[in-house]
Amino acid sequence: MSKKIVIVGGVAGGASTAARLRRLDEKAEILMFERGEYISFANCGLPYYIGETITERDALLVQTVEGMSKKFNMDIRNLSEVVKINRLNKTVTIKNLRTNETYEESYDVLVLSPGASPIKPPISGIDEANNLFTLRNIPDTDNIKNFVDNNKPKKAVVVGGGFIGIEMAENLHDRGIEVTLVEMGNQIMAPVDYEMASILHSHIKDKGVNLILEDGVKEFKNNGKQIILSSGKTIDTDMIILSIGVRPESSLAKDAGLDIGERGTIKIDETLRTSDKNIYAIGDAVEVKDYINKKPTMIPLAWPANRQGRLAADHIMGRNVKYNGTLGTSIAKVFDMTVASTGNNEKTLKRLGIKYKAIHVHPNSHAGYYPGAFPISLKLIFDANTGKIFGAQAVGYDGIDKRIDVIATAIKGSLNVLDLPDLELSYAPPYSSAKDPVNMAGYVASNIIEGMVDVVYWDEIDKIVENGGLLIDVRESIERDMGYIKGSINIPLGEIRNRLDEIPKNKEVYITCQVGLRGYLACRILSQHGHKVKNLDGGYKTYSSVFKPDSSSSCDCGVTDSGSTDIEEDCLMEIAPTISLNACGLQCPGPIMKVYQNIEKMNEGEVLEISASDPGFVKDIASWCDKTGNTLLKSDFENNAFKALIQKGQSNNLVRNDSNTLTETKDGATMVVFSGDLDKAIASFIIATGAASMGKKVTMFFTFWGLNILRKHDAPDVEKDTLEKMFSMMMPKGTSKLPLSKMNMGGMGPKMINHVMAKKNVDSLETLMKNAMDLGVKIVACSMSMDVMGLKEEEFIDGVEIGGVASYLGAAEDSGLNLFI
Repeated sequence: MSKKIVIVGGVAGGASTAARLRRLDEKAEILMFERGEYISFANCGLPYYIGETITERDALLVQTVEGMSKKFNMDIRNLSEVVKINRLNKTVTIKNLRTNETYEESYDVLVLSPGASPIKPPISGIDEANNLFTLRNIPDTDNIKNFVDNNKPKKAVVVGGGFIGIEMAENLHDRGIEVTLVEMGNQIMAPVDYEMASILHSHIKDKGVNLILEDGVKEFKNNGKQIILSSGKTIDTDMIILSIGVRPESSLAKDAGLDIGERGTIKIDETLRTSDKNIYAIGDAVEVKDYINKKPTMIPLAWPANRQGRLAADHIMGRNVKYNGTLGTSIAKVFDMTVASTGNNEKTLKRLGIKYKAIHVHPNSHAGYYPGAFPISLKLIFDANTGKIFGAQAVGYDGIDKRIDVIATAIKGSLNVLDLPDLELSYAPPYSSAKDPVNMAGYVASNIIEGMVDVVYWDEIDKIVENGGLLIDVRESIERDMGYIKGSINIPLGEIRNRLDEIPKNKEVYITCQVGLRGYLACRILSQHGHKVKNLDGGYKTYSSVFKPDSSSSCDCGVTDSGSTDIEEDCLMEIAPTISLNACGLQCPGPIMKVYQNIEKMNEGEVLEISASDPGFVKDIASWCDKTGNTLLKSDFENNAFKALIQKGQSNNLVRNDSNTLTETKDGATMVVFSGDLDKAIASFIIATGAASMGKKVTMFFTFWGLNILRKHDAPDVEKDTLEKMFSMMMPKGTSKLPLSKMNMGGMGPKMINHVMAKKNVDSLETLMKNAMDLGVKIVACSMSMDVMGLKEEEFIDGVEIGGVASYLGAAEDSGLNLFI
């Protein structure tokens, strides 16, 4: 005998159950009751219809009553509210909302899918606020859109920084409305941790949203035209979106005597049955088991509701299935960025007392040499003893979804962090790198588990330094111009081995770099020389996402990762650029070099427009403008590129100090190039090019073995004595013959390096040298060393000057940067 199944509620859970039941049993009697008019709609797309990204309202309607009834041969009654369950008689009481009449229907099996409703707390003035809206369904959407279309509000306040709040803030902003976002917590997007949310804080501020954290709503006044916050701050507004969370619609179940769980949810077992074996419950209203920590919780998301609907139907029809819990994988668009997470965050693990380790990596979304690559900030949380993956979070402009999806799949497949490097993921330059970001996260986590390195975190390092801890920044000194951790000292990675005696062995040493990689290399060097070391996880990039470096630039334009500036209106009028450049795909310092080369040719007051795909370029160009006396008029992110407008200004070599007296700025940079190794030569010219692009007057002083870098490979024969000829024969002749300082392998090492550089779109040493000289870098060969080595001026490339030590010392006197390589 066929069963009669009554389903309460449509949308994701109820509609999925009904459709699956029919596919399993053509004879079953299926009734579905929906309180609203619409039985199945795309509730996740509602904000984007309000913002007019989705232009057709009908596109939101997944199924209609008529269409689904015919397709699946079921009795669907909308505008019908189930108001009572009589468990003893196995009946439900239904109220027809069109006619207000009530009637009963019997059931063999009852499925509850009532969903969850927006929370409306008893805040003073909330009932009188006629411009206040919540968003749950199609009628709510129509009300908000009609208000925006007809009333044309200029200001809106969104209360709550969760999924709906963030999406509504973006879509109201897209409609040209000035948006203020108020969040009672210290961050938006609760599924991710604070340092990851901080990246989003900067981005939405740059987009023009007024973000207010750690402040709640105390009162609504003047029919919602004015909001009083807990801090006493007053906000005038034309409309309000209230999105502070949802509560389960469980009153029907509670009144029927069914067991109630966390936050008023309906308790279910692993087969999705309630405390009554004839009643199932699914969707946002039910208590689920957290897949990671196994504790009961409420996770109102679309995937669990759809999956539960299918499994409930399977179990009703006698299939041996069970729901194993909810992982909580989620994703959201936040203006130009994306944020996603899976599993547990640090907040949850700390609350439950679960020990864990976390790592942060910042790889590109795809191969850096292919245009359009953007950094991904990826966080992985795991058990340091077993390698079990507790969760992951990611923020960025591209490639966020698939990395979190891969890790979510790994968790469901019972893989641990030691398995992540072994994942063979699809690779081609437009889509990924040979080592995918997930692989990289696995490598870094594996290093911790295997005892290769220990880490310290972004929220610990300041206290450590304040208490006398030694923090060594192993970046190049020029990188510190863009920001550094207060109290750190600078020993570049390439100098670590030669300066071991400066680093104490009787205390723990902490290492930092830009993203953690060079810090790891430094830790490996130092630990093998007997030092106790810890690496700053995620490097300066993770640290600076929370603790923003102080910056200033012309017009007081503040710039953050999202690539926008906040400029006073009188600073920026209608701009017509004199020159437009496309530097997309170029690696640092390529975009800055292009700016420098073109600015040099321009007249004062003319404007340069440049596009770049490297997010770091926006911060670099702000610092460059500061240091060179040019003016950053505007920067923004549009059409998948970071764009900047720079006005050429008069470079001033005098700056004011705190006592208001004029002090000469030392804007030079000098390098003594002693080594003739290929890798050190490449590093020398990269640094020189970067310094020259920053407006510094760069002098490179080549001495002893470094002179070989300057030799022509086809140098003419010159007259030499026997000893000089012997030296010439033994020394490499030009850049193509230079050895590597390590792993030379009989000449194979340099060939491999040159091959990799070409593959990665990195300029060859010859091109780097030409670029440096084109930028005005002064190349000086030491005359004394030439005599000792038996080298003649005719053997050098064009543009080399001959000078003595006085030439170097004179340049060094005017330099703020001196390097020995």
